[in-house]
Amino acid sequence: MAVLRVNPTRMELTSMKRRLVTARRGHKLLKDKRDELVRRFIRLVRENDALRREVEAQLEAALKDFALARAVMEPGALRQALMYPARQAQITVGRRSILSVRVPEYAMDQESLTRVRLPYGMAETSAQLDNAITTMAEVMPRLIELAEVEKTASLLADEIQKTRRRVNALEYVMIPQFEETIRFITMKLEENERGALTRLMKVKEMIKDRAT
Repeated sequence: MAVLRVNPTRMELTSMKRRLVTARRGHKLLKDKRDELVRRFIRLVRENDALRREVEAQLEAALKDFALARAVMEPGALRQALMYPARQAQITVGRRSILSVRVPEYAMDQESLTRVRLPYGMAETSAQLDNAITTMAEVMPRLIELAEVEKTASLLADEIQKTRRRVNALEYVMIPQFEETIRFITMKLEENERGALTRLMKVKEMIKDRAT
């Protein structure tokens, strides 16, 4: 491991020891953050999988009903029946923080969810179209929830990668560099002390020889 380019002085040695303590503390905090992010990410992935299966099952049922409705209805009548929405969803978009990660938070107005109105008459439409529209209206809140969970999981995955790189940089680069630099400065100081002691002993011998 390369030694940092510093002057081998006691002041620099003290500074390096402080930086090493800070790096170790930061390493521990980042490891704890990474572990907690991974734990929450795994929980979100499981929640996302269950939610996606539920949503896909409902969408599959709705698409089957749409296909049956298209088979028994005139194309023009079907397009006219679907021209106006059966529901107006009111969605509030916000933000929340998960371990300093800003993630989206979607909320639907519960009152708007109960107002389902078929925008067509019953004479020229089929029961399959009614079932499809009702199913799509029911699955809308779960779709919004699925979007929130998937976006949150994606943001947490990015943060896990960033935190992991920082942990590795501290563990395998910065902390070893600080430790190696501290050893280098310590050896240099000890070498300088031995050199000074040797010179002092020689001066003492010279003074003694002159005195005799």
